[in-house]
Amino acid sequence: MTAVADEIQIDEAPFRGDVIRPGDPDYDVHRKIWNGSFDKHPALIIRCAGVSDVIAAVKFGRESGLPVAVRSGGHSFPGLSVADDALMIDLQPMKGVRVDPETMTARVQAGVLLGELDKETQAFGLAVPSGIVTHTGVAGLTLGGGIGWIMRKHGLSVDQLISIDVVTADGEFVKASADENPDLFWGLRGGGGNFGIVTEFEFNCVPLGTQVLAGPIIWPMEQSGAVLRFYRDWVADAPDDLMTIVVHRKAPPLPIIPAELHGKPVVMVIVCWAGDIEEGETFIKPLREFGNPVADVCTVKPYLAHQAMLDPSFVPQRWYYFKSCDVAELSDEIIDITMERSLQINSPLTSFPIWQMGGAVARVDERETPFGGRKAAFTYNIGCATETADGFDEEREWVRSFWSALEPWHQTVYVNFLENEGEERIRAAYGADTYDRLKSLKRKYDPDNFFRINQNIAPA
Repeated sequence: MTAVADEIQIDEAPFRGDVIRPGDPDYDVHRKIWNGSFDKHPALIIRCAGVSDVIAAVKFGRESGLPVAVRSGGHSFPGLSVADDALMIDLQPMKGVRVDPETMTARVQAGVLLGELDKETQAFGLAVPSGIVTHTGVAGLTLGGGIGWIMRKHGLSVDQLISIDVVTADGEFVKASADENPDLFWGLRGGGGNFGIVTEFEFNCVPLGTQVLAGPIIWPMEQSGAVLRFYRDWVADAPDDLMTIVVHRKAPPLPIIPAELHGKPVVMVIVCWAGDIEEGETFIKPLREFGNPVADVCTVKPYLAHQAMLDPSFVPQRWYYFKSCDVAELSDEIIDITMERSLQINSPLTSFPIWQMGGAVARVDERETPFGGRKAAFTYNIGCATETADGFDEEREWVRSFWSALEPWHQTVYVNFLENEGEERIRAAYGADTYDRLKSLKRKYDPDNFFRINQNIAPA
C-alpha cells in the first residue's frame, strides 16, 4: 500500500460500482493492463457501473488532487491506462451494446471490447469498422481513429460515429455530434482522451454479411524482398474491398499453420476481402501463385473468426514495445531495410505488421477529423514481445534500431501506436495545423489539463 493510498478518504455512497484500494482482494487483478511491461500501483480504482459513477469519479479526482488515469480496454501501448499513486477510473463494467438493425446503428458503452461489439453487430450481418484484436477496448481504439480490417471499404471507426456522450473535466455530462458541440465532436474523432471521458458511442453500422475471404499466405522470410516487391505492385490499384497486413515473424504454433513451419522465420500477407467472394478469389489469385508459398490458409470464413485470428499473437500480460511510422511507398530502400531487420528477429513472440492504408480512409478530407494518416500509403508498427523481462531489452533495441533505419522516410504516425515519445511525436501524429487546433480545443474543455495521463495535448 502506498503512502498516498493511506491518506485517501472517499465517500463510497455515490457509487454503484466498486471502489478498490491497495490490499483489497481484487486490487492486483484490476490494476493490471494488457502490456505486462508496466507494473503500476494506483492509489485507488473506481470501477464505474454507469454515467453517474463516472461523474462522481471525476469530481472526486478534482477534490482529491489525484492524477487521473482512464481505463477502458487497457490496451494502451505505453501503459497510459494506469499510473502510480493515481486514481484509475475503470470503465470496464460498462458493457452495454444495443444494435438497431432497422436504422443500422449501434450504441456502445465505453467498457465494451471489440469482440463483444462484433458479436452483437454480426447477429444482423452488420459491423462497425474496428481493430484486429478482439480484446482491444472500443473506446481507446476509436478515440485515436480506429484502423482495422474493413477500413479501406468502410473507413475508420471515427468515420462511422454519429454521436458521443462525454463527461468533461468539470464533471459535466454533454453530448457531441455534428449538430451539438460540433467542435468537441471533431476533437474526439482522433484526439484521444484529452477532452473528457466518453461513456457511450453511437455508430453507423455497415452491411458486411457474416463471411469474408480472409487469412494469410505465407513464404519463407528469405523471400521477403521478392514478396514485398510483388506485393507493392499488386496492391497499387487494389479495390476498396481488399485490405492486407504484411507480417514478419517466426511462425507461431497455431492450428492454421502447418506444424513443419512452427518457429521458422516467415513473411505472410494476411488478406481480408470484404466484397463479392468470386471477385475476391479472382483478384487474390496472382498473390497465391507468386513464388512458392509454403502455406495458403486464405479461405472463406466467418468475419468473427478472422477478427479473432491474431488474438494468440497479442496475449495479455506479455511484455510489449512498439515504434511506428507512416510511409508514402514501399521503396526498394525500405523493402531492403525491412528484409534485413526482419531476419534479425530473435523472440518467437515478436511480430510486426505493415498496414495497407488508402481506400475510403484517404477519401475523407484531412480537416474533417484530427486523424493524421489519411494520405499514408502504409503504416509500419514495429513491435516486439517477450513472455517476461528476459530478452526484452534486446528486442526493444531491435525495434528502436529498425525504426531509426526508416527515419529518412517517416511521415505521420498513428497516435494509437505511439509510446511515451514526447510532444514533437504527438505533433507529428496530427500535423502542425491540426495540433494547434487541438490545443485550442483543450483550452476550452480542459484548461487545467486534468486529463493528462494520455498522449497529452497541453492547453494552448
